[in-house]
Amino acid sequence: MASTIIPISILLIVFASVTTIVASYFKLQRHRADAAALAEYRKLAERVTAQQETMSAQLAELGDRVKAVEKLLHSVD
Repeated sequence: MASTIIPISILLIVFASVTTIVASYFKLQRHRADAAALAEYRKLAERVTAQQETMSAQLAELGDRVKAVEKLLHSVD
């Protein structure tokens, strides 16, 4: 009976180790995918911020032009 317990114990340890390794591998892959997605999100956020600053500058310029036109219209009255 003792002679069968040792091989079974060894097999259980091997299977547990393989299961742990596989689970750790998939956890690492998920972590890498999350890191890649976060890096892409940061790039996108930087682009959006730059575009937003450009749009704000353009809106300010348009606002100045509208004020100039309004001033011109008021001076004609």
